Amino acid sequence: MGLLFSIFTFIILLAIAFIGAYVEGLHYLFGIVLPYIAFAVFIIGIVVRIIKWAQSPVPFRITTTCGQQRSLDFIKQNKIDNPFTGLQTFIRMFFEIILFRSLFRNTKAGIKENKLTYGANKWLWLFSIVFHYSFLIIVLRHFRFFTEPVPSFVPFIQEIDGFFQIGLPIIYLTTIGITVGLLYLLARRIFDNQVRYISLASDYLPLFLILSIAITGILMRHFFKVDLTPVKQLTLSILSFQPILPADVNPIFYIHLFFVCTLLIYFPMSKLVHMPGIFLSPTRNLANNNRAKRHINPWNSDFKMHYHTYEEYEDEFREVMRDVGLPLEKEEKNVD
Repeated sequence: MGLLFSIFTFIILLAIAFIGAYVEGLHYLFGIVLPYIAFAVFIIGIVVRIIKWAQSPVPFRITTTCGQQRSLDFIKQNKIDNPFTGLQTFIRMFFEIILFRSLFRNTKAGIKENKLTYGANKWLWLFSIVFHYSFLIIVLRHFRFFTEPVPSFVPFIQEIDGFFQIGLPIIYLTTIGITVGLLYLLARRIFDNQVRYISLASDYLPLFLILSIAITGILMRHFFKVDLTPVKQLTLSILSFQPILPADVNPIFYIHLFFVCTLLIYFPMSKLVHMPGIFLSPTRNLANNNRAKRHINPWNSDFKMHYHTYEEYEDEFREVMRDVGLPLEKEEKNVD
């Protein structure tokens, strides 16, 4: 149901994109007004989400761990998967953000010979990291359309990305990487019964949007031969808040731009917002030092709260504790 709804929604968006691209009277709306709206919604939406996350109470440390906690000296601690200090937590976050370490450790469950078995599942990690890094490099390469003069790192990235010089114009490695990665992630949700069962429309639609952006970008570069001079003139005018609509912009660019704007608008309210959210995730960014350091809620001082101390607990349940043989720290006073 989620897949059908996403396909139906995508078809509607595609129809709107074609109308805006080939009806000349709508070019100003799709080429200038919509990018401003999308950028504003994206920035405001991200800021609002971050503020809400920052204001969310964390009543206790809920660090997700996978290894041995720091304990006795002769027991070896897993310093990355179960960090105890701030530095260890930083290293854990670094590997999580840069290398998707938790996804690399992912396992897949299945039935084999009527038994539940678990095995390594590195394909999801591989295609995910290929997709994400390809997307990042493509965004960095697009800085040549947004800046004048072009930053020095952009030509450097382009040279590395087009190292093999396949075809003319050169087919970038990231073009292949993002397409293959997206197709794998989409096929996994469609053909894997377990993943399809838990997939919603919010899982399919972002893949369709990003795939449409990639495909229209490939069409502009390798098939329609879009003139990039008016495209850059348009983007620079928008960023300088002096919008100018060139007359000779290819319609396929408006389709590409429409899907980019749609993704920007949808981003803050979708699961894609995990990109900034991981930095504020208490399951990842907290050290697991619960036994060594008491975690005190910062907002407790605003309330007159009574804590049930262990002494009070022992006074309340002394008879029961004595009957079951639990040790008592506080001896019962003799009553004359």
